[in-house]
Amino acid sequence: MVNNLTAPVGVFDSGVGGLTVVLEMLRQMPNESLLYYGDTAHVPYGPREPQELKGFAFSITEHLVKQGCKMIIVACNTSTSLAYEELCASFRIPIIGVIEPAVDKALETTKNMKVGVIATSATINSGVYQNLLKQKHPDIEVFTASCPSFVPLVEAGKTEGEEAESAAEQYLRPLVEKGIDTLILGCTHYPFLLPVITKTIGPFITSVDPARETVSRAKKALEDIGGLRPEGEPLHRFCSSGDAVKFRETAAVFLGRDIGRTERVCLD
Repeated sequence: MVNNLTAPVGVFDSGVGGLTVVLEMLRQMPNESLLYYGDTAHVPYGPREPQELKGFAFSITEHLVKQGCKMIIVACNTSTSLAYEELCASFRIPIIGVIEPAVDKALETTKNMKVGVIATSATINSGVYQNLLKQKHPDIEVFTASCPSFVPLVEAGKTEGEEAESAAEQYLRPLVEKGIDTLILGCTHYPFLLPVITKTIGPFITSVDPARETVSRAKKALEDIGGLRPEGEPLHRFCSSGDAVKFRETAAVFLGRDIGRTERVCLD
């Protein structure tokens, strides 16, 4: 049971990518308050060492728990791949990751059992998508690509144009040539590049957005424990470990609304 239905849902990511989860929360759970933490001082996560990234995940989760969050959504594939199980074992509130919901949707979607996964280098190297897909369906064929330019492009607001299209062609063409019919966007930044991605992969490959599936699972989890807020005016707070003004400006573009005052919260 959740004692305080008005308590916020905590959401964190390496930067602005987790705003895809926020967009889905606004659609699927419009009455829920949220507290978002974008770790923009350390973005991109992909090239960093696993132990360092685990440390970031634990520090941020601890901060969100201390702020009174009733649930945490780890809106970062890299953090989920490296720290999810340990976070669940260490904190007493529900924690939802972005990987398993996307895997389940991909297995439900694919017809030819050939699934592509694009993600950061850290996520791909962890093997979490490959292992979970194979665990759930041993006959699945999994093809992966790390996309190191994608997160910096999104963080810079360059979600269309020649630079984004060139990167998409470089990363995605080999997967298309493998004959995949389903593509997991294994980073919450990537849905902001969906028009460019779709242009590259064509109309016959289905993209799986982890944000949509994750929020659906989070909503169900809250319902199961009686923690879903049925009505009321939500309060949304946003904080960043880096430049709070830049974060606010970028978030306003991606969310299509002014997010108001953004706090700078450093946990180092």
